[in-house]
Amino acid sequence: MRSSEPAFNVPPAILWLSAAMVLVHVFRAFLDQAADTVILLWFAFIPARYDPAVAAVVHFPGGLAADIWTFFTYAFLHAEILHLVVNLVWMLAFGSAVAWRFGTVRFLAFFLVASAISAATYWFLHPGETAPVIGASGAISAAMAAACRFVFAEGGPIAFGRRGAEAYRMPALPLRLALKNRQVMIFLLAWFAFNLISAMNFVGDSIAGGVNVAWEAHLGGFVAGLLLFRFFDPVPRTSPTVPLAPTDEHDET
Repeated sequence: MRSSEPAFNVPPAILWLSAAMVLVHVFRAFLDQAADTVILLWFAFIPARYDPAVAAVVHFPGGLAADIWTFFTYAFLHAEILHLVVNLVWMLAFGSAVAWRFGTVRFLAFFLVASAISAATYWFLHPGETAPVIGASGAISAAMAAACRFVFAEGGPIAFGRRGAEAYRMPALPLRLALKNRQVMIFLLAWFAFNLISAMNFVGDSIAGGVNVAWEAHLGGFVAGLLLFRFFDPVPRTSPTVPLAPTDEHDET
């Protein structure tokens, strides 16, 4: 029986997240600057919200509830159409593989947890920062990290699933063994190099009237994706004696 080819369809979770981000952006496009600022104050992640000294003189709407939901809602806001399109493309490319493997509920939970960790990372490094942080890049970085845990496995969906649905169900090795894979390491080094370059060129910069897109959140999300993968992955682990990919011809244990 011929296996299905899920790569030619978009996972429901990716469709829903993409639709939500697009609808939010379209809605904001019809607002004037003052109204859009209110939206940012309610739903963007603002580290200064958690600084008692700042909160004593600045009123942040939403109270305790907003203190919690902004760890998640900021991911659905984007600074401009290019920012949104780039994130949607990366989410489609890497998030789809993870969503097919995790399933809808697990992937949505993974996305939200990664969003919160990304925001918390930025907050830890920039306490008291008043500029809003927006964008799904942190959660998408987590999906990229999760994808590299299995897409390079022998028989995995390196070509984004063209081998069939079973490619998404290939067992993933523990992280310590996955990091021995040459393809995984090249991917990790390329990702960190890209963000390092971004940090050197754009730290302190802002777009869309002072709304930051933070590389620190990307880093937090990526590390979260690597470490949290095992807790969301429904596929049983393979034995450590099985090589991760043909490129690891010297890794026999």
